[in-house]
Amino acid sequence: MLSLRDVSEILLARGIELSYETVREWGVKFGHQYASRIKRRTPSRGDKWHLDEMCLIMNKKKYWLWRAVDQDGYELDILLQSRRNKKAAKRFFKQLLKGLEYVPRVIITDKLQSYEAAKKTLLPDVEHRRHKGLNNRAENSHQPTRQQEKQMRKFKSPKQAQRFLYTHGQVGNLFGHQRYKTAANDQRVHLTNAFAQWNEIVNQITFI
Repeated sequence: MLSLRDVSEILLARGIELSYETVREWGVKFGHQYASRIKRRTPSRGDKWHLDEMCLIMNKKKYWLWRAVDQDGYELDILLQSRRNKKAAKRFFKQLLKGLEYVPRVIITDKLQSYEAAKKTLLPDVEHRRHKGLNNRAENSHQPTRQQEKQMRKFKSPKQAQRFLYTHGQVGNLFGHQRYKTAANDQRVHLTNAFAQWNEIVNQITFI
């Protein structure tokens, strides 16, 4: 991913002079709108959900980033919380299910007890597989977050991390899904369609 300074330099080469701080402010102002519109346009995702959580440390305090992906690797949602208990798991499940017209056929998690407790309450009829080895897809989905965390020299606050990672995930779903596993011609078709959707979304947002 390009840094803010990279973006400002690319724009400068095209005759647009602005600071990297302006690029950052644009991201804060419009990023969530883009991500939300991308999410609303996406078709129904897979019915096998992989759930996992990773630890982020900000200001010497631990936070847990809960993430869900489907069997095809698409990110379904994320939620940053300060707890890793049943209440936190239920909150994440509710966010995942909000607005959906279907429930998953199966969920796959590690052996954290909080998942089982929340599932019994909110998804009692859904199959639950608990095995660390089965959940590699969710664990692998954390890698871009680790890379971005390193590039940004750690996230500064929970609000910033939630906002950035939500946008990063949805834009990644649109443009970068399985880039290295797709034939070149298919990838070009995918990118052409992705840019067409992106242009439609940009044209719907008012820049004030």
